[in-house]
Amino acid sequence: MTDERRQPEMIAFVVTGSTNGKNRWRDIGAAWRNKDASLTVKLTALPVNGELVLRPREEA
Repeated sequence: MTDERRQPEMIAFVVTGSTNGKNRWRDIGAAWRNKDASLTVKLTALPVNGELVLRPREEA
């Protein structure tokens, strides 16, 4: 089980096209690294297109 008090290692995005030709990236969740190197992903939304992009979390 993931310790959610830790900062997530990755942020989950769904990428959609827009009318102006630029892609729109929506933050829909996060991922934490487990001890066995697997990832636990928690989503606040599900991508309709079935595609999910995981990117490293940017340090603030």
